[in-house]
Parts: sequence; structure tokens; C-alpha cells
Amino acid sequence: TVMGEPKGAVELTAQPDMIKFTPDGNYVLTANEGEMSEESAENDPEGTIGLIDLTGGIDTLDQSDVTILDFKAYGMEAPAGARIGVPGVSFAVDAEPEYIAVSGDSMTAWVAMQEQSAIAIVDIASKSLKDVVGMGYKDHSAEGNGLDASNRDGGINIQTWPVLGMYHPDSIYAYEVGGATYIVTANEGDSRDWDGFSEEERVKDLTLDPTVFPNAEELQMDENLGRLKTTTSNGDTDGDGDFDEIYSYGARSFSVLSATGEMLWDSGDDFEQITAQRIPENFNSTNDENGSFDDRSDDKGPEPEAITVGTAFGTPYVFIGLERVGGIMIYDFSTPTAPAFVDYITTRDFAGNAEEGTAGDLAPEGFAFIPADQSPNGQPLLVTGN
Repeated sequence: TVMGEPKGAVELTAQPDMIKFTPDGNYVLTANEGEMSEESAENDPEGTIGLIDLTGGIDTLDQSDVTILDFKAYGMEAPAGARIGVPGVSFAVDAEPEYIAVSGDSMTAWVAMQEQSAIAIVDIASKSLKDVVGMGYKDHSAEGNGLDASNRDGGINIQTWPVLGMYHPDSIYAYEVGGATYIVTANEGDSRDWDGFSEEERVKDLTLDPTVFPNAEELQMDENLGRLKTTTSNGDTDGDGDFDEIYSYGARSFSVLSATGEMLWDSGDDFEQITAQRIPENFNSTNDENGSFDDRSDDKGPEPEAITVGTAFGTPYVFIGLERVGGIMIYDFSTPTAPAFVDYITTRDFAGNAEEGTAGDLAPEGFAFIPADQSPNGQPLLVTGN
């Protein structure tokens, strides 16, 4: 098209976030997030997924080429392992589709529903919603699943806690290894914290069930779990007004799922353990201020957001971007059910000034992998949006 001359237009539902072509170019998929208004919880459009059929060509594109997939069938209940984060609304209203991955054969799409901690599976050929699979919750009390839960504990303190992590995937990517398709997810975390509605609270401000948490007073100290941000929307399992479970935002990890959404592997506490070793003086720093050691420990830690997979020099690799502390984690994906850590690379300059633009690459949010056979210099490339 000539720049400035649109070739066609169609109407979707509220807030199309990610837009993605299928590899064969026949469809465009949209994640229509439908976020709540910051001012009023009453203004919360339904989240949907859009399919735009391009097989008839762009020149004849009209509204009949659009299919909108919604989540009304779930009523007031969340699918198993998923959540409704705004009490009293339907799953369709709560739903906020965020990010899209598509299979290499253009037959299936997987859509991350971040706030619901779920993956929607779309059958593209039949233009239908095949399933919504909840990712469940990460047990931070299990060995290898620890976290640093406080920004006021005076140092790096990665340990297990009686906390459940809501995976809350942001970027996801589909990749085929050995004839099977796997989904990788960057488990960033996200809370709703608006003027019109907020689910966010610190653990020290909760009333914890004395039977479940007999050591509540100790847990709620600032240097323990007190500073950790949690949700008031989930956790009161018996409806008696106190909290029987503690949830944190995100899982500080990346996960590998099967094509049907089954959890196959998670990186546990790798990201915090590795950054603690590699950049201890800047552990869990935030992205917009240098000299912020441990600043994000009470929130979502390193906050993995970007993810992609690509084959370089005959080996498939997963690349994960850490939005807050910065840098890229690299894992060998040759065995998708047991990825192996390869390296952590950061080009952030902690001696520079983030506000003045002298701190190097900050807050990677999106990746594109360019294989060697498509690369302008004949070498595989990773493009990062910081």
C-alpha cells in the first residue's frame, strides 16, 4: 500500500492488544484485552479473541470476515487452575487476552490470559475456542521454588515461603521440537490496582487464618513476607473473612507447556539465583533507576516478560527478557521437558543514569529471532525491544 492509504478496516471489541498473522498469511488474530477502566470498575468490557479471515484478499475485506470468540460459556466460574480476579463478575468480563502464539502449520493458536493465569486454545480452521486451560499455582514452599519476598530484608534472601505464585503469563511462544509443539511462557505477573478497583495488598495488611498460619506475626514482619504484594481477590477459601492462602504475582520464571496446556517444566527460582550470582550488587533492581538494589523483591522480582525460541548453530534456544533488572536468560531447548541454562547476558550499564539514557538497554519487552538463512549478515540474530 502507499503510505497513508489504508487498504481496509474492520471493527473488533475493546482494546485489541497483540495482533498476529498466522505463518501462512491467511488469518490475523487479535487479543482484545478489554481492560477495566482505571476510574470505574463498572466499565469493564469483555475480553475476546478476534480472527480476521484474509483468504478472500485485502481489497474485499469487510466485517463478515471477522469472527469474535468470547468466554461467555464459562459463566461465573473460572476454568480449573485459572482465576477470576474481580469478585462478582463473569469469567468473560474478567478475561483479558494478552499475547498470541501460533503453530507452524497455522492450525492452532494459544492466547495468554495474563490476569486469569490461563491459556486459551483456538482452532483456527473451525474459528472456534477449543479450550481454556488454567496454569494452576506455583508452590513457593517447595525446594527450588524459593523467592526473595522483601525489599527490606537487608540483602539477597531467596528462600521457600508458604506462598502460591500466580503464573500470570505475558509473552508466549510456540515451537516445534522432535515433531511436537511446545508452548513457552514468560511468567511476569500483573495486578489490577486502579482508582476504581484494587486487589493489591501487602501480606502484613492481611488477616491471616491463625490455624493455617500459627506464626502469622513472624511471617508478617517486613523482613519476611510482610512486604510481599498479594491479592485480596483470592485466598479466603472458607469465606470467614481471613486469608487461608497467600498469593504472589507472577512466578519469576518461564514455563514449558504441552500443546494441550499441560505444565511440563518450570525454571523454579533460577532467575533470582542466577542474577544473585552474576550481578549481586544490583539484584532485583528496578528498570528506571540505577542504585535500586533489592527494590523489586516485594513485587515481581526480575519480572520475566519477553520470550522467544530460535534455532542457532543447530541448537534450539529459549530467550527470556527480564523487564526490571534487565538482561536476557538463554536456555538450551533441545530437551523441552528439561531445558538447560546456557547463559545470562546483560548490556545494562548500572553505572549509567537510567533517566538520562546512559544506562544501556533497559526493560526488554519484546523479542524477534531471525534465523541465519533469513539474516542480513548470515548469522542468527536476536532483536530486542527495550
